[in-house]
Amino acid sequence: MTVEALLDYQVSDTTLRARRDEWITAGVFDQLCAHARHAYDRIIGLDLSEVAIDGSLHKAPCGGEGTGPNPTDRGKLGWKWSIATDANGIPIGWAIDGANRNDVKLLGPTLEDVDRERLLRDIETIHLDRGYDYPAIRKQLNGVGLTDLNIQRRTRPGDDKTVKKPLRLGLRWVVEGTNSWLSNYGQLRRNTDRRTRHRHAQLCLVVALIITAKLIDWRNRWSPDSRPIR
Repeated sequence: MTVEALLDYQVSDTTLRARRDEWITAGVFDQLCAHARHAYDRIIGLDLSEVAIDGSLHKAPCGGEGTGPNPTDRGKLGWKWSIATDANGIPIGWAIDGANRNDVKLLGPTLEDVDRERLLRDIETIHLDRGYDYPAIRKQLNGVGLTDLNIQRRTRPGDDKTVKKPLRLGLRWVVEGTNSWLSNYGQLRRNTDRRTRHRHAQLCLVVALIITAKLIDWRNRWSPDSRPIR
């Protein structure tokens, strides 16, 4: 169902887009996301003992700024977010760009976004997949105070490929689960916006909704209706 239908078709597309742009300029979406995260931190508490970062690729059929050929979708236009989550999958920062942007290039902007809330200094261990297994990345992370790194190892020249290396599983599955939550929202999965700021606003709104749902589940944890049926 479209927004216009929810409003009984009393508001035009043009008005909706104008209000959205006004709210973006005023920082409404960023503030909404920040307030939701702060509420979660006060009521439940962010767990920064284990933080994972990963990227996620999605379609952008209308193109526009911040899009690029998706290497996993036959070169069709797409976009990407790189997101950091706490140990429970709560998003604490992200960066967005075209689908052709390497995850390594988005690591710095993602960490900068995390540090807007001054959360970087509280991170104990960071989990990354093998795409980040480079000396320069380790140096970059150490430079911002992140020294306990759990990074899946890449195969290197000269390695005996007949010998399987032990997997460094870590907690990457947590951020992968968060990417799955976000991808359930159609406008993120197949985004038709043509401006980066519009995609960012969409992501802010969805993150706020996810965190709010977590808070509602927490509130209802002792409700008789939420108890398992025996």
